[in-house]
Amino acid sequence: MNADPKVSIHPDSSLLAAAVAARLITRLVDVQNERGSATVVLTGGSIGIAALAAVADSPACSAVDWSRVDFWWGDERFLSATDSGRNAVQAREALLGRLGLAESQVHEFGSSDDFPDPDAAAADYAAQLQDAADGERQLDDADDDGQDSRLPRFDVLLLGVGPDAHIASLFPEMPGIRTKEQTVVGVAGAPKPPARRISLTLEALNSAQEIWIAAGGQDKAGAVGLALAGAGPMQVPAAGARGRRKTLWLIDQEAAAQLPGRLIAADDADDGAAEGQAE
Repeated sequence: MNADPKVSIHPDSSLLAAAVAARLITRLVDVQNERGSATVVLTGGSIGIAALAAVADSPACSAVDWSRVDFWWGDERFLSATDSGRNAVQAREALLGRLGLAESQVHEFGSSDDFPDPDAAAADYAAQLQDAADGERQLDDADDDGQDSRLPRFDVLLLGVGPDAHIASLFPEMPGIRTKEQTVVGVAGAPKPPARRISLTLEALNSAQEIWIAAGGQDKAGAVGLALAGAGPMQVPAAGARGRRKTLWLIDQEAAAQLPGRLIAADDADDGAAEGQAE
């Protein structure tokens, strides 16, 4: 069974982004000490990209051995490879382009320059994930810990939340939430432009060891409240996100405005991030 959600509330969106960055640096150092290498699944959105920029600007950034970190994405917009709307383009500008990474460490979704439609790009990404998973098993076949054989180990998976409670490019009532036969799906007709996207399925997202869901702003309060009140994932996709070992909601005071009841932030003692509670 995957981990129930815990909540950490921060005063505003800028402090939230800084807290996500500090946690990410700390977690990657810990994972590298434990396993030698680490894998992060990135997201887009204002908080997600701001957090990556905060990692780059942090004095602790060099504590991570970035040559031993692999980067994947939870979703992508099906646009030209250089389009500024792509999550990968924004992530490279905010952080990845500043780390001196090898291209083999950065696993982007295929673009509309490379594939005729999102389904073809999704199939290609699923094949990349399978290849990475097969390579991991060859190196460490005794330590799979129940890992999905179609996917590499995801140590930290970052998600944002839309006002409609979508995560990655899994929108309410759309494919990918209940999908069990695929790790990646093409999305057509998304209610938020661009209409064509590629996304990990909910099942693939939930293979991650830790899922961190970051949300800031008053416009996210309804989605956060519904997700943490126990709504169903078909109508409220964010409610279905569950990491195998940790599910952590990182939100600001505005996004916490409609939290149900009294939720106390529960953090590991060594996280070193701000804690708070919803009244």
